[in-house]
Amino acid sequence: MHGGAAPGRGPRLAWVRMTFELPDGTRLELPPGATGADAARSIGEGLARAALGAKVNGELLDLGAPLPRDGGRLDIVTSRSPEAVWLIRHDAAHVLATAVMEMYPGVKISIGPPIDDGFYYDFEFPEGVSLSDGDFEAIEAKMREHVKADEPFEREDVPVGEALERFTREGQDYKVELIQDLVRDQGVETVSLYRNGPFTDLCRGPHAPSTKRIKAFKLTGVAGAYWRADASRQMLTRVYGTAFLSKDDLAEHLERLEQARLRDHRKLGRELGLFLFSELSPGMPLWEPGGTQMWNELTGLWRSENAAWGYEEVRTPTLYDVDLWKRSGHWDVYRDNMYFTDIEERPMGLKPMNCPGHTQIYGSQRRSYRDLPIRYSEAGAVHRHEPSGTLHGLMRVRHITIDDAHIFCTDDQVTEEVQRCLDFGFYIYDIFGFEPRLELSTRPEKRVGTDDMWDRAEGALRTALSEKGLDFELNEGDGAFYGPKIDLHMTDSIGRSWQLGTVQLDYSMPERFDLTYTGADNADHRPVMIHRALMGSFERFIGILIEHYAGEFPLWLAPVQAVVLPIADRHADYARRVAGELGQAGLRVDVDERTESIGKKIRETEVRKVPYMLVVGDREAEAGEVSVRRHREGDLGAVAVGQFAARASAEVAERV
Repeated sequence: MHGGAAPGRGPRLAWVRMTFELPDGTRLELPPGATGADAARSIGEGLARAALGAKVNGELLDLGAPLPRDGGRLDIVTSRSPEAVWLIRHDAAHVLATAVMEMYPGVKISIGPPIDDGFYYDFEFPEGVSLSDGDFEAIEAKMREHVKADEPFEREDVPVGEALERFTREGQDYKVELIQDLVRDQGVETVSLYRNGPFTDLCRGPHAPSTKRIKAFKLTGVAGAYWRADASRQMLTRVYGTAFLSKDDLAEHLERLEQARLRDHRKLGRELGLFLFSELSPGMPLWEPGGTQMWNELTGLWRSENAAWGYEEVRTPTLYDVDLWKRSGHWDVYRDNMYFTDIEERPMGLKPMNCPGHTQIYGSQRRSYRDLPIRYSEAGAVHRHEPSGTLHGLMRVRHITIDDAHIFCTDDQVTEEVQRCLDFGFYIYDIFGFEPRLELSTRPEKRVGTDDMWDRAEGALRTALSEKGLDFELNEGDGAFYGPKIDLHMTDSIGRSWQLGTVQLDYSMPERFDLTYTGADNADHRPVMIHRALMGSFERFIGILIEHYAGEFPLWLAPVQAVVLPIADRHADYARRVAGELGQAGLRVDVDERTESIGKKIRETEVRKVPYMLVVGDREAEAGEVSVRRHREGDLGAVAVGQFAARASAEVAERV
């Protein structure tokens, strides 16, 4: 209908006014075509000046974008909103690209997203040009010029042909490829471009109104990154940075970065003799004696506690016929992350997960409802193909040892078993002083199983959480391909969040492997499968512990728990006798017999972060004592060797 009024109604303008609900519950009516800026201004001029963007029904929009005609929940984003820092970092990434293109003619740009701690932008520099952090000061100065210029972020939607012609003419091959992929995969006919000052980028947005909203920023690092994380593609230069809404926030963040640098597990791993990597086995750590000792302590904890919580330990093969992976669903969904080989012309795959192997053990004999739940645990080594550009010390590796478990139970047992998994996790994390944060992840786009299976599984996890009164965040679309999951996160000593454990509910795999149990009615029923890991992987967990403790491990976990320091050469025999007695008590003890001053020995043992130093000289040898020094605490006085052994052994046993 064009013009005039609708029959039986008032003027058409009133009929089509858009209605929004504000955070305080009040309603706001706006005319068609109104933007977020219009909405903010209608509420108040102060809000209009503070506005950075708009959020409608959870979707973040440019302040200048027309609001949806069907209305909904409307939030005006300001510097107090959680989304504000994301917007500012997105803006800063574009300002970085603006500065780099001005300073390095001929550079090619790829992508520049905001990330958790900041932003990055990937560049291909002309031949002979390389970038280092020594160039950051000049780039930041150029960026400040564009911030000070208060350049607006202006969006334009253009036909793909026009965008392709533009970026082809400018020699921006990566933008051309991105547009071509959008046409091929999504059938798009138009794409959005954003311009700030002299720079125009292919971008979905949104952005804040102008560059001047960036109050504080800093470039933080440079690294190599393959285009699209594909090692066969061009190696690009990735420039990292961060941005905040105040200089104080930036200063706090930079201090955390410095703390993270000092705690970097790769650095401490080398210094403390824990692990190393070889180019001959990329992404697969080699564990030195100190790191192996830590590994064994964690394995002992894992083994004893799993037994106490009712799990039976199993071991399964590393290599399987690909038919297993086709049946499990990994072949269709996870194949690109797997390694394959042929054995006597038979295609085989290294396991990326332990679960299909555990189904083989369960399915090897008839099961009764009286047998359930059955709980299998395995510290199983798996292999996953992580692109070389994503490998990062122990945090992202290709050889992974998971503290895995799988529970086979009835539908009626699901809630209790999920809750037991969570309780087990809380118990383990309490040993390390971790307070977990829970996240419920729902069905991903790429998945196996029916919608009914996913409905039941997601509902069961919600019930388990709500019955225990546990708070959780919703992470939609991030479940495993075979089922939804509850992830457990912790915050380390400098405020960083890490995912540790996971509890995943799976109705699909028992169906795929035709697993059954005989019910009380003598009929066959399908068990439910719960996938559970608490530490996650031993590799990553140790990496997290190294950074959390800054290498200063609790006594029970420390590779070397005490070093005996003889004051002079004549005290070496007594030092060895002390070490022998403590070793018999189960403690891990070294003797520093070097001909060095006792002061130097103490300083260097402090650097090694050994919990206890036991100084022995004439007086200690005569009295059968040791003078005890604690790392960072200093002198604790002299005690009998047996008394120290008892005290330290109790500390180890209690995992203080």
